[in-house]
Amino acid sequence: MIAKFTVVIAIWMVLLVPPAPAQQSNKHARIGFLTAGGSTVPPAFVQKLRDLGYVEGNNIGIEIQMRRSPNSDWSEPVAQLIKLKVDIIVADGSGPATAAMKATKTIPIVMTSSTDPVGIGLVASLAQPGGNVTGLSSVSGELGGKLLDILKEIMPRLSRVVVPGPAPGSPTQDLFMKETMAPARAFNVELIQVAVRGPEDYDQVFQTAAKRKAQALVVRIPPTIAPAQRRQFVELAAKHRLPAIYQATNWVDAGGLLSYGADRSHQFQRTAIYVDKILKGSKPAELPVEQPMKFEFVINLQAAKQIGLTIPPNVLVRADRVIR
Repeated sequence: MIAKFTVVIAIWMVLLVPPAPAQQSNKHARIGFLTAGGSTVPPAFVQKLRDLGYVEGNNIGIEIQMRRSPNSDWSEPVAQLIKLKVDIIVADGSGPATAAMKATKTIPIVMTSSTDPVGIGLVASLAQPGGNVTGLSSVSGELGGKLLDILKEIMPRLSRVVVPGPAPGSPTQDLFMKETMAPARAFNVELIQVAVRGPEDYDQVFQTAAKRKAQALVVRIPPTIAPAQRRQFVELAAKHRLPAIYQATNWVDAGGLLSYGADRSHQFQRTAIYVDKILKGSKPAELPVEQPMKFEFVINLQAAKQIGLTIPPNVLVRADRVIR
């Protein structure tokens, strides 16, 4: 009788004890973030992770790694993230993604954006990446015609444009120039490339523009560079009174004139969704690479006034955001 009573008590105790939480919920995931754009993680990325149930310091940790200088490679920051045993590497741009992929075939890598990820060998295809890299592509290589169209509407007599960006031989720059040549001919605009490896080449951009009598810039310098470098460039553009169009809004927020390109905040939100899927067990090889779904056109009227440029009303009304 005592034994039977003991068994009953034991059963009740088992029923009353709450079940242990799942192993996944106890895990403190470590996310490595490779960026050249500053020492903080983009707020849009952090907020989206929070919306998905991830709180830094609670169930995730984010480790930021940057290059020591604009001309140094990404091998050292990537090696540091691998040493820290991160669960996922978020790579902000083609350069960091390529370096991460070369360094590890096991840690999942999520791109925030990459021009032609198939062409530069990051993934086998957009639909079936096939390796440990996935995330978001950009269509910056194909946007050249649109950027010239905007400039031509503002400056109908435009005939020469300087294109500062990666040196010829860079897959992303070569793609951009290839895609932009036809619309440039249609607009009767000459494109003048100037290689920019870092801020030390900025003066050369404007010297070339003056020598070749260029009237505007289509800037191909990656938006992921440090904020101080963006400010330095836009200040030089203002000093030389040269209209410039960029492919990311952070250039305009730094004082630049115009930008048209994929909405970076939206890209970071989508990146967080990829991180969530991978932490829940999805394989990068099976997660299709996503192309931009939202674009943003921004005009800075303060910058226009500074260089004595008038933005036509028909262009102004199309802007998603106007800085007055």
